[in-house]
Amino acid sequence: MELRDVRTFVVVARHLSFHRAARDVHAAQSTVSARIASLEDELQVRLFERLGRSVALTEAGKRLQQMAAKLLDLEDEARAWVAGASEARGVLTIRVPESLCAWRMGRVIRQFREAYPHLQLRFISCTVEGLENDLRQGITDLAFLMADSVRAGDLIVEALGMEELILVAAPMHRLARNGTPFGLEALAGETLLLCTADCAYRKVFENMLAEAGVHTAAYLEFSSAASLRGCLRNGLGVSILPTSAVREDIAAGNLALLPWENSALEVAVLMLHHKSKWISPPLASFMSLMRAELMIDSSQLLAINLGNKLSQKDILSNNQVCCSQR
Repeated sequence: MELRDVRTFVVVARHLSFHRAARDVHAAQSTVSARIASLEDELQVRLFERLGRSVALTEAGKRLQQMAAKLLDLEDEARAWVAGASEARGVLTIRVPESLCAWRMGRVIRQFREAYPHLQLRFISCTVEGLENDLRQGITDLAFLMADSVRAGDLIVEALGMEELILVAAPMHRLARNGTPFGLEALAGETLLLCTADCAYRKVFENMLAEAGVHTAAYLEFSSAASLRGCLRNGLGVSILPTSAVREDIAAGNLALLPWENSALEVAVLMLHHKSKWISPPLASFMSLMRAELMIDSSQLLAINLGNKLSQKDILSNNQVCCSQR
């Protein structure tokens, strides 16, 4: 089998679309169709059912999908062994929450690019849905979640540290102007702005509201954390977000930290890969860089203590996350 054809098959199987697969592999749709036809001829099976514009994997296609990731891992391993680190090529696909990527990965990506200048990084917003399947099939090489727990299954799950979650709103919001510490019941009737792309940690907060019997007026959901923060700044409601995602907005006076009387809520940052995944030198390097960036010494993580009336400026200066390398 031509490994180029196998790679094309994996992309078509991921999208269940020849059109989207052609865009991903930078080839004409007719070329993608020809590669799949060649693979089917060689294997003497049908890999896809084509029903009008719809595409579905056959049973043979599903079996090949399970093996294709191993074949491509072996190819990557051989290339890495022969080429050495500085000449490593290919693509690493990483699923990661937008807020984690935007605010905690910049230095990691820069260091990684210096070590592997010819290797592409593809970042995809991470949700729990379909994650285990994507990691098992090699569609995704590595994933990160912000969650209190995750069903491991065939996954290797490593906790890298903790992220604090805080309630924020526009400075003119009633809960910000009041300045008096409040409980969850004060959120009754409020509009909550939530990010679907970082949905794993929002469930923690939703469970807290449900247990407290608090009913909000409405939920506004955003696929982009940047869009969510923009609507927050315009006074459209309240949100719970990682401290690192809103620190600059609070410092600039665009958002206000709400005086929530509960102790600071924390969520784990988890790194996940499939247990059978070959950890190539580039992937191992990226994982090590993330450990160095995110490993948190919990004894040095300062909780937000509104009972001691810390100012927002105190929180911003003291809440710098301390990282320790393994």
